[in-house]
Amino acid sequence: MSTAAKLISDAVDPASMFEPDSARLQSASPTNAMSIDVEDYFQVSALESQIGRERWSQWEMRVQGSTERALAMFEEAGVKATFFTLGWIAEQCPSLVRMITEQGHELASHGYEHTRATMQTREQFREDVVRTKKLLEDMSGTQVRGYRAPSYSIGRDNLWAFDELADAGYVYSSSVYPIAHDLYGMPEAPRFAFRLRASGLLEIPVTTVNAAGRNWPCGGGGFFRLLPYSVYRTGLRRVNRDDQQPGLFYFHPWELDPEQPRVPGLSAKSRFRHYLNLSRMQPRLARLLRDFSWNRMDRVFLPESDQV
Repeated sequence: MSTAAKLISDAVDPASMFEPDSARLQSASPTNAMSIDVEDYFQVSALESQIGRERWSQWEMRVQGSTERALAMFEEAGVKATFFTLGWIAEQCPSLVRMITEQGHELASHGYEHTRATMQTREQFREDVVRTKKLLEDMSGTQVRGYRAPSYSIGRDNLWAFDELADAGYVYSSSVYPIAHDLYGMPEAPRFAFRLRASGLLEIPVTTVNAAGRNWPCGGGGFFRLLPYSVYRTGLRRVNRDDQQPGLFYFHPWELDPEQPRVPGLSAKSRFRHYLNLSRMQPRLARLLRDFSWNRMDRVFLPESDQV
């Protein structure tokens, strides 16, 4: 087993939540995991009040170009990443799926059409994750082992989702954000990778930094565009050096597309979250790729016998 696969804990039942152990990496400069959630700008949760699923066809698709931009950045930096891809996007852009796998990146599932797990029954969730896994595997000819819930929507109220993922054949999930947030989050969860006791599924939370008695975001998304780059660099270095753990970073293709159409009628909060500092994202990401070592999630977190 690789050192990065030394896990923080076995997950326990919801009554007692999680109990971390003292497993640590031996390297002070581990390789971090880079991931990208392949969805278009009109599919994100922040805009769903204005653009329902039935209106997607009315908006210009831009995900092909923005994802190709990300692929070009990875190629230039010599980085391999994990692409959590919507099944709906894969059907609309099959050439994109081929580009991802042919360039040596990991293809993973982000569900079929970005429906949050908190809005699905257990049966609906099961159908979604099984359908998307089969679709991506049939299109790519590769095994899909990872899953990320839209908007990190697995938490204390739907822990059954982990069992469904394991039953569907997924090896790992990255669906928990151990922070307090108005839309998602499970701050009581372990900060680093842990296994579910019942199913053996590996959950890999987004990276946080613990300070002043709480967890603070250090894993990408809107927080990366909001905070100064130096804050993120310092936080990730602390995770690598002090916690001796690999970090996990994520972003979206639309964050590399400052020219995307502006959606009218959004609340001030939604507008702020979605459009803030889009023009700064690409240079910041390029700097992040240079400043740290990165690889696919499966190669960072899974045992060597399971790596591709």
